[in-house]
Amino acid sequence: RLVRSSDNRPDAVAWNPHAGNVDQAVVDASDVVINLSGEPISHWPPTKRWQEEVLSSRLAATTTLASAIARSPKPPVLLSSSGMSRYGADRGEEELTEASSDGTGFLAGVVHAWEAATSAASDAGGRVCLLRTTLAVHRDGGLLKPQLPAFRAGLGARLGSGRQHMSLIARPDWVRAVTFLAERDDLSGPFNLGIPGDATNAEFTDAVAAAVGRKARFAAPSAVLRLAARPIADDLLGSLRVKPQALLDAGFTFNHPDLASVVDAALNE
Repeated sequence: RLVRSSDNRPDAVAWNPHAGNVDQAVVDASDVVINLSGEPISHWPPTKRWQEEVLSSRLAATTTLASAIARSPKPPVLLSSSGMSRYGADRGEEELTEASSDGTGFLAGVVHAWEAATSAASDAGGRVCLLRTTLAVHRDGGLLKPQLPAFRAGLGARLGSGRQHMSLIARPDWVRAVTFLAERDDLSGPFNLGIPGDATNAEFTDAVAAAVGRKARFAAPSAVLRLAARPIADDLLGSLRVKPQALLDAGFTFNHPDLASVVDAALNE
């Protein structure tokens, strides 16, 4: 584990991504480097300073690791976190695969720069997989954790109309997909980490409410969300119908391929 804190446990190694410092010997001895570092995008309120940290934290970590991989005599595989925001905030009913065009907006720009920061590793001959993660669903974190208390209190609410598509994945399948990519020497490039099935925000809201024995009777009005979350309001209300085409083409199978099984896994596994 690469850590920025004073962690003296034997599996922890200190690094300073903003200074470009990482133990080269650790990278040289690795088969796979997994980069998940970056300021959370769930910060509230979404200030200008937060926007700057979202970008700089991702670029610093990714550039530092990619550069160290490029210096390695035998470059390890780089599995680098990315996001479905590469496709923008709202693409309506369009099915989005890894071959789809880039989107626009703040987070789309972040993801574009974030992925480009891996270039030192790929230019040096290293294998790089870009993990375009959708909304990870699990009771202990990701999308679901901050919402569960409201759902259990009967206050679960759809966002806006609720008709917008949500792309999501169960945490166990996310882990399986990353392991799959680590072990397949023939795979590189971008990979959408999301279920092949469809789900709208209203369907997700109803499914979670039903799973905790409640009903979802409320809606968060679009106008209120746009006022409260201005820099990322379009991302909350937009529709992204992301498909994991590259994973499916590579032979990966999902244990939780649809909304019902994702919610069940999130609450029971």
